[in-house]
Amino acid sequence: MTASTVDLGDREFWAAPWAQRYEAFAALRADDGLPTFAEPQFPGFPAGPGFRAVTRHADVEQVSKHPDLFCSGKGAVSILDLPPEAGEFFGSLISMDAPRHTKIRRIAAQAFTPRRTESLLDDVTRVARSVITSARAKALAGDGSFDFVAEVSAPMPLLIICEMMGIPESRRDEVFAHSNVILAGDDPEYVTSDNPLGDYLAAGAGLSSLMTELAALREESPTDDVTSALVHGTVDGERLTHQEIASFFILLCVAGNETTRNAITHGVWGMHLDPSQWEAWSSDVDGVTPTAVDEVVRWASPINWMRRTAVADTTVGDVPVSAGEKLLLVYGASNRDDSVFADPERLDLRRSPNPHQGFGAHGPHFCLGAHLARREIAVMFRELFAGMPDLRVVGEPDRLRSIFVNGVKHLPVALAGTDAARGA
Repeated sequence: MTASTVDLGDREFWAAPWAQRYEAFAALRADDGLPTFAEPQFPGFPAGPGFRAVTRHADVEQVSKHPDLFCSGKGAVSILDLPPEAGEFFGSLISMDAPRHTKIRRIAAQAFTPRRTESLLDDVTRVARSVITSARAKALAGDGSFDFVAEVSAPMPLLIICEMMGIPESRRDEVFAHSNVILAGDDPEYVTSDNPLGDYLAAGAGLSSLMTELAALREESPTDDVTSALVHGTVDGERLTHQEIASFFILLCVAGNETTRNAITHGVWGMHLDPSQWEAWSSDVDGVTPTAVDEVVRWASPINWMRRTAVADTTVGDVPVSAGEKLLLVYGASNRDDSVFADPERLDLRRSPNPHQGFGAHGPHFCLGAHLARREIAVMFRELFAGMPDLRVVGEPDRLRSIFVNGVKHLPVALAGTDAARGA
């Protein structure tokens, strides 16, 4: 495969088998330039000017460290330049530039300090244990099989986010449904109408409305949840507006939920492909976890890319880039750069050092929730090894059809010794 045969603007590329995708990424990294691709077409929108792919680890690092040259404010999560109303719901930290980004991130960081995250450990453990216990009981009540995503990896991070933010239990199904639509891409399981952009905006509006209501309530009656901390947090005398808090919540539901969900799912799938890794981690949880969590995130690369836009004529590496050009930072490619990672296709749970970019590269947009995500992944696998050591994958992953999220919708599993496991 050569770079000239790859088309990152073709939705079918992102639906191709993973092995084919990673072969294409290797070809792009070997290209001396920054290949240019036509943008995916969206009904009702004119064709965009195209984008360039940044696939080498060092180049992704360079772009991420220089927001003065490569901005996020023109859109970080969409190749298409979204209409202004989309920014109202999806214009949180991830699609902002300094100085506004700096101030809002400082306020948000007050609610996500490592100390606060560590204080959530008991909650994370309780939720993970409850989710695994429930999944096991349902499996044993039937033939021993269940969908790992639906029963374990999807509910766990979303429940944690909802508990952190103080979302009432009566509204959590609503949060889950809206989150799935926002992340659906063009997957027909979630996008069932002929107006996907309208559905996308409606889902954002639903989450925004829910959080705006909660922010107003916490304004009058604060508790010890993160929403209260966001409402009352200040930097230089300035607070977040309720709409900014709502946008931040959407970011949490999308980035915080989906990254953790898919890292956990990919981790189970990767250890199914190489059972020695399951044995290594489960037999020495304390010893292996410190390196295993980051390796799972690297190998999974749950978010395919983020966009930046050049604000001036500049270079990436030695390659000229013109002002206004769109750049896609392709994390699935940079995280398999063999100039940085030995044997990069292998899931090696003892890999160290591991300068992966699964939470983004170093820079002002590095994932604010990385510490929490690492904690959730670590706790989930610890509880999985303890509460479900007999877990077996019994079918292929059903992947999300999305150019943005490297998602798995369903992963069939079963408990060893049950009818479902014997029949696999």
